[in-house]
Order: sequence, then structure tokens, then C-alpha cells
Amino acid sequence: MGTSSRRGGMAAQIDPEIEIMNDRQKIHVDVVSDVMCPWCYIGKINLDSAIKTADELDIEIKWRPYQLDSTLPKEGRDRQEYLNAKFGGKEGAQDVYGRIEEAGKALGIDFNFKDMKVSPNTLDAHRLIFWAGGQSPEMQDRIVTRLFELFFLEGAHIGEDDVLIEAAKDAGMDDDHVRELLASDADREQVSGEVDEARNKGISGVPFFIINNKYAVSGAQPPASLVQTFRHAAAEKAEENQYLQS
Repeated sequence: MGTSSRRGGMAAQIDPEIEIMNDRQKIHVDVVSDVMCPWCYIGKINLDSAIKTADELDIEIKWRPYQLDSTLPKEGRDRQEYLNAKFGGKEGAQDVYGRIEEAGKALGIDFNFKDMKVSPNTLDAHRLIFWAGGQSPEMQDRIVTRLFELFFLEGAHIGEDDVLIEAAKDAGMDDDHVRELLASDADREQVSGEVDEARNKGISGVPFFIINNKYAVSGAQPPASLVQTFRHAAAEKAEENQYLQS
């Protein structure tokens, strides 16, 4: 039920929906992720589902960079050769990615591994995500989503400038400005520093979710697990706020 207030002798009705929105508990979630990580794509789908379920909360997402392999060159490496070396041969790689493919299908992700020819260096992709985050959380989310789609569904080389510029354009960013930034060293040290910071904090696998700088959830957890943690963090924050106001 709405309330009213007096201003200039007139009663102003407050929209009940606005009142409810103002009462939503806000929590902050840092997602440490790499856009060449298939489990991170699965983790994002689960995260999106969790946010929809916990719609009583105002959940702010910030994507943080991680590189599964920062030693890859700008041009990347042949993907099959890279995976064979990483997983002890073609059969090992097929076993690992076969399980990932099945996990993706359960969520509606049609991984297109056969068209992925290059394992990319993702530093520039993370720079793009960083710039998008400077505009808005929504823009950053669109860029992250588009990069996952380009790599895992379309087989694009997300280490190439032209691909990143097109992704920026698709998400609504100024692609000419992004082209200029990619040609420079803008924020390269900043993003690399965040990757190093994550490793120094002991993060060795992604996705990794940090809620309100207090709770951590590792791996592509199902939505129910994320929702439970979100609601617990929100309830604790509400209790703290109530204590401070008492």
C-alpha cells in the first residue's frame, strides 16, 4: 500500500512499485572470469538465472579479469595443438570438452568447439570489458555476453582487434574510440594488475564469485547455490544496517 506526504498543501501519492524498489536490499557481486573459459560461460548463464530468481534483491555485478594463460601470444595458438598439450593428447582433450559440451546443453548452450581454431590471449578482451564497465554495469554485461557468444558459439578469434571492435559496436559502444584504445596501451597495466591480484589472493580457478567482499563461491555453481548465498549476504547486511541505525 502506498503512503502519502504533504508538500505545498497537496498530498503526493507514492507509487507502490517505486516504494518496493526502494526497499530492495542491494548486494555487490564481483565475478572473476576469463572469456576463453567455457565454465565461465556456464557460470554466467547460472548467474543470470540466479538474478532472476532473487528478484527481491538489487544485485550489482562487476566483471573482473582473469587469464587462464597469460603466456599466449597476441595472435593466439592453434587450439587443437594447445588443448592436446594441456590435456595430454587428443583423447584427453575430447574427454574434458565432451563433459563441458553436455553441461552446456543442459543449459541451452550449443558449444561450437569444432569451429574454434585459436586459443586466444584474452588481455585485450578484458581491456574491452574494463572500458565497458566504466560506462555502466549493463554495458559491461552486454560485452561479456557478446564475447562468450563470439568465442564459444561462432568460433571467432577474440584476441583480434577487429573482432573486439565489432563486439563493442554490437553492444552499443563507440567502436571508433575502442579502435583507438586497442591500438594503444590504455589500461593494459591496470587490467594485468587485477589479474595478478586475483592470483595473489589465491584464486586459481574461475568463475569465482565474491559477494559483498565477504563471501566467496567458486566454480560454475547451480543457480540455487548462488541464490542462497545472495540472500544470506543480503540478510546479514540488513541486520548490520538495522544495528547501525538503532
